[in-house]
Amino acid sequence: MAEQNTKFGIWLMVLTTFVFALQDGISRHLSDSYNVYMVVMIRYWFFAAFVMAIAGRQAGGLKAAAATTQPWLQIFRGVLLVAEIWVMITAFVLLGLTESHAVFTAYPLLVAALSGPILGEKVGWRRWSAIGVGFIGVVIILQPSGGVFSPHAAVPLVAALMFALYGLLTRYVARRDTAATSFFWTGVSGAVTATLVGAWFWEPMSAPDWGWMALLCITGASGHYTLIKCYEVAEASAVQPFAYLQLVFASALGMTVFNETLRPNVAMGAVIIVAAGLFTLWRERVKR
Repeated sequence: MAEQNTKFGIWLMVLTTFVFALQDGISRHLSDSYNVYMVVMIRYWFFAAFVMAIAGRQAGGLKAAAATTQPWLQIFRGVLLVAEIWVMITAFVLLGLTESHAVFTAYPLLVAALSGPILGEKVGWRRWSAIGVGFIGVVIILQPSGGVFSPHAAVPLVAALMFALYGLLTRYVARRDTAATSFFWTGVSGAVTATLVGAWFWEPMSAPDWGWMALLCITGASGHYTLIKCYEVAEASAVQPFAYLQLVFASALGMTVFNETLRPNVAMGAVIIVAAGLFTLWRERVKR
């Protein structure tokens, strides 16, 4: 039975990465024409409604979901995730899906590197070695001495650092709060933050693009739903390696829809980063 659940969890993770890749493609399309702050704001309105609908169906309803002894830390998590999304969508516009995701795949390595100072976890020499190898992959992608490096290339790396910090804080608050509580605060505080900024950048949107916006909202909510279900039926350590498929799906979308090209150094660097990330995940599982 456990094996069946793990297989189902793997398929759910594959579906989740595909849905999130679609979401990234739609975000890039809309942000080519409209301000990124407005796009994220509307997306978060739908996400917050989805979060509250999920919380309302749980035992204790919204009151139970909102109950926390660390509200400021939960709010900061929500704000940090919104800021990370702003930065990452900006990277899509500046660099494209393929190169942005190639650099962003370094975030599990950043999680491993920061888990010591933030969570007090012990990181052994093997994982430190993998982290070092992974960042060699990042340097290969960025090619700082190859004549094609631009400051834009650092944007997805900043997003990866922000997302790693968000993930570590999520693990930190999980010591005292339930996953439902963290999910609730992510949606609500994120929506408030996105609105406080995005409202200043409102601009008219064409009818076809409202259709794309609706699809963006649906992919965002459905992706989070399948991710929640994925972690319900299988252990995170078993399904997490398949999260790297988002790089494959996003790259395929970037090359087929947005006419992006996959430079050899980007492909090589991405392979090194993914291999190093998979090794750190395996070592973490062994340690546990």
